[in-house]
Amino acid sequence: MDMVNYGIIGCGMMAHEHIQNIALLPHGRVSVVFDPVRELAEAAAELAGKGGNTAPAHVAETLEDLLSHADLDAVVIVSPNYIHADQLRQIVATRPLPILCEKPLYTDPSDKAELISLFEEYPHPVWIAMEYRYMPPVAALIEQAEAATGGIAMLTIREHRFPFLPKIGDWNRFNENTGGTLVEKCCHFFDLMRLILKAEPVRVMASAGQTLNHKDETYDGRVPDIWDNGYVIVDFDNGSRAMLELCMFAEGAQYQEEISAVGPKGKIECRVPGPGRFWPTDLGPAPIPQLIVSPRAPKGPTLVEIPVDPTLLEAGDHNGSTFYQHQRFNAVVRGQGAVEVTVSDGAKAVAMGIAAQESAKTGQAVDL
Repeated sequence: MDMVNYGIIGCGMMAHEHIQNIALLPHGRVSVVFDPVRELAEAAAELAGKGGNTAPAHVAETLEDLLSHADLDAVVIVSPNYIHADQLRQIVATRPLPILCEKPLYTDPSDKAELISLFEEYPHPVWIAMEYRYMPPVAALIEQAEAATGGIAMLTIREHRFPFLPKIGDWNRFNENTGGTLVEKCCHFFDLMRLILKAEPVRVMASAGQTLNHKDETYDGRVPDIWDNGYVIVDFDNGSRAMLELCMFAEGAQYQEEISAVGPKGKIECRVPGPGRFWPTDLGPAPIPQLIVSPRAPKGPTLVEIPVDPTLLEAGDHNGSTFYQHQRFNAVVRGQGAVEVTVSDGAKAVAMGIAAQESAKTGQAVDL
């Protein structure tokens, strides 16, 4: 297969990022889009037509219509969290195809076992979108962590960022739709913990809540209940431990994500700036991602800047990672390589987030 024709399910802001990155692939084009909000679908179709295609993508009337489209080789699910599971079921039942599904894989714990079973014998690749793995500075840390640390004992992930952005229907303001902040936002980080430590979680402890954001908002008479900050500590089966620190009212920070890993030989850390479109132009150029290696002996930290291709920065808010993710998924669909973020990976990351939500609610550690 030389060209992969994509269908986009859900046409909000993140869908635009997927469309713009697919347009950068030599073997990819968006042929059809669907969103129940017609204006969103039409805008996404027009955007797809700017990526080197001769015409905008076809606008499907329903998900069934999208799945019946002739020029369709793979689908990308970018819909609200709480309908991912049902849409996955519908694809499997109607027209099995390669799938790239945005995180989280599910929000209802009762869906976990069924989804894993559903895809055990599935004849096509299914990739869960954990973009943070592919941010260039994060990828560099993952590659060099073992040598720099001599085996990681402690891993810390800090994200200081902007509040949740507005979404169509304001679905992301309520835990019942998102799974909760520690699922919706933080499954990325729980996935990174498992990947970096090469281990499985055994215990989760968390403290989190809603301190500042969205408290003065109301939707149909309801005040949002989504959390905006927290700490999560995770013990792993190889004796290592990890901590997540999240603050969603810290958009003034120079770097959005900071990850550090420490072991008997030393420390390695990376710093990742937030979306360039949010950086104040009066402060000059946006910060450049950094990788720092700090051996214990002889002492002497080394800092390396890891600039990201400006074209990739313009195509989305995730430091180029969405392109690298699509590049790999596209290759798999064309019969090259293997899925790197499996349904099992996606399910485990959500399970960690659900455990963290429960721990924060009850004040008790949760065993996995």
